[in-house]
Amino acid sequence: MKKLSIIIPVYNEAKTIQFTLDKIKDVNLLNDIEKEIIIVNDCSTDESEAVVFTYKQNNGSININYFKHEINKGKGAALHAGIANASGDIIIIQDADLEYNPNEYNILLQPLLDGFADVVYGSRFIGGRPHRILFFWHTIGNRILTFFSNMFSNLNLTDMETCYKLFRAEIIKSIDLKEKRFGFEPEVTQKIARIKGIRIYEVGISYYGRTYDEGKKIGWQDGFKALYCIIKYGLLKQ
Repeated sequence: MKKLSIIIPVYNEAKTIQFTLDKIKDVNLLNDIEKEIIIVNDCSTDESEAVVFTYKQNNGSININYFKHEINKGKGAALHAGIANASGDIIIIQDADLEYNPNEYNILLQPLLDGFADVVYGSRFIGGRPHRILFFWHTIGNRILTFFSNMFSNLNLTDMETCYKLFRAEIIKSIDLKEKRFGFEPEVTQKIARIKGIRIYEVGISYYGRTYDEGKKIGWQDGFKALYCIIKYGLLKQ
């Protein structure tokens, strides 16, 4: 039996983390795959920790491992901690908000379970699943970043910045990841693309995006940082 480690970086997500955990709890994975939830609280200043502790207490049958940063280190640093502590054969990234639907884990798992893939990206820009209509310039920025990422990685991804990335555990654990904030996506993409014989697949997923009033955190500054990381890890091969 395989185990899926679900890594959730948390920063001030007290309003949504319980609902995300409920969705994960309700998912029945293919081939009776076991679920392991790893929550990394990146020094939240709201009630995120209390919500998680209450949820753990009320749902003892769910395998939830909780870690906390005493200072805010960034999303990338939280992901590094989650990856290091994951015990599953397969690892997936899950944001603590409600933008991505855990019911689609099986869509990402299928190419790997069929023996075709080592890494699977969930694309918000392919397939016929629901997509909330939000920010024009965010979409343009995403496509520009994906374009430049593809230039340096020689991949043909449609959504490099997607949260939903699923990996064979031994692959993601073997990569020396440096970026501690929102540079995780371009860094991991460039470094995975350099692995000899790697098999990367992409599947269409839905997207229930948030507005800034609803808690969205990433901004235009993070786009420039992502472009810098593409150049750093793609062109300079760092």
